[in-house]
Amino acid sequence: MVQESTPSGPNGDSLSRRRFLTRATAASAALGTGLSLGGARVFGQSGREFKVGLIGCGGRGTKASRNAIDAAKLVGNKVTIHAVGDLFPDRATKAQEKLEVDEKRVFVGFDAFRKVLETPCDYVILATPPHFRPEHLEAAVAAGKHVFCEKPVAVDPPGIRRFRRAGAAAKSKNLTIVAGTQRRHQREYLESYERISGGAIGDILAGRCYWNMGGLWSVPPKEGWTAMEWQIRNWLYFTWLSGDHIVEQHVHQLDAMNWFIGSHPIAARGVGGREVRKGKPEYGNIFDHFSTELIYANPNPANGLPDLRISSMARQIAGCWREVSEFLIGTEGCSDLRTYIRGKQPWSYEGETVGPYVQEHADLMASIQAEEEALNEAENVATSTLTAILARTACYTGTEITWDEIAKSDERLGPTEYAFGPAPEVVVARPGEPM
Repeated sequence: MVQESTPSGPNGDSLSRRRFLTRATAASAALGTGLSLGGARVFGQSGREFKVGLIGCGGRGTKASRNAIDAAKLVGNKVTIHAVGDLFPDRATKAQEKLEVDEKRVFVGFDAFRKVLETPCDYVILATPPHFRPEHLEAAVAAGKHVFCEKPVAVDPPGIRRFRRAGAAAKSKNLTIVAGTQRRHQREYLESYERISGGAIGDILAGRCYWNMGGLWSVPPKEGWTAMEWQIRNWLYFTWLSGDHIVEQHVHQLDAMNWFIGSHPIAARGVGGREVRKGKPEYGNIFDHFSTELIYANPNPANGLPDLRISSMARQIAGCWREVSEFLIGTEGCSDLRTYIRGKQPWSYEGETVGPYVQEHADLMASIQAEEEALNEAENVATSTLTAILARTACYTGTEITWDEIAKSDERLGPTEYAFGPAPEVVVARPGEPM
């Protein structure tokens, strides 16, 4: 696929993606091996086997491996999980058994990712806690591997910059990078995006996005574990590892906002804190609720409208109302970005639904096989992750934070060396006080 010199969509990627999907369709038709999956037909050489390496053997990593296997089956190919690596032996062994990996290619320890990258894998799945993502992508690109990279891709601005550099290096090597922001691979969103970017709701005025849910799993400390081991096993609840749930989860909705609006915010301000997690060590130092106003520059200044305001909410509190959604309001209509448009150009999605977790791997394999300019989502997912970090920082500090301020920030979270033993101090942010 060919990147257009003049972008026509959000973050400059929409036209290149459409061209990629068009070429995939044409090539699959020619080969006679195409299958309609989501927003496009993906294709492959009959019987092509992909050897995949898994780095990070938790629940998301093992599920992503299954998604890759399913995607290959749908297009007449085969995926074999060739090697797995994890910090912890118990998790690596569990993944080995589930995914039927030869025990000779099961690696553990802080350097397990490097050992996986030394094997002859066609691509690797990066699914460790997000803190480690920039280093792992950097190493994968240096090893010449195509990558499926789970979101988010960093927890702090220096990590974002490191990830971006690795993404640029991948582009220079024509390596494929597909991110776990699966809405960009989901047929419903793709069709809605084409309509909205074509003016179906007019000029965008405002919107909102929610990830409001109950609680998730937590891991209590056990005798014999060091502080570092416990924090990494219980990684969701430490900002240096997960980025907080506004980054780890809500990045999906923020990515959708950036995509459909066509840019990132210029500033954010918000409130957040801990209500149900107070005094509970198992919940580390993350908040349980955030409410943020994201300010986007008006993408069409000629219309004389003010800058856009997007209301963002993220919450993990049991017993409260739940909603995971996106919504935009324009001068001529509104949309939930997925199933309907209401207004002058009404629309309801009526096509087939294919799991986007499978589709993203199908798109990745199609990119590898296309042998043209590779699909590279590094910049998009880095921008959306930084958007979530922007929102988190505004809520942690209680101040308005601009995009330029967060992009240039040198605030780095976590240790610089990794070993079992002491762990970073657990400090809960207090709005209005220096961090």
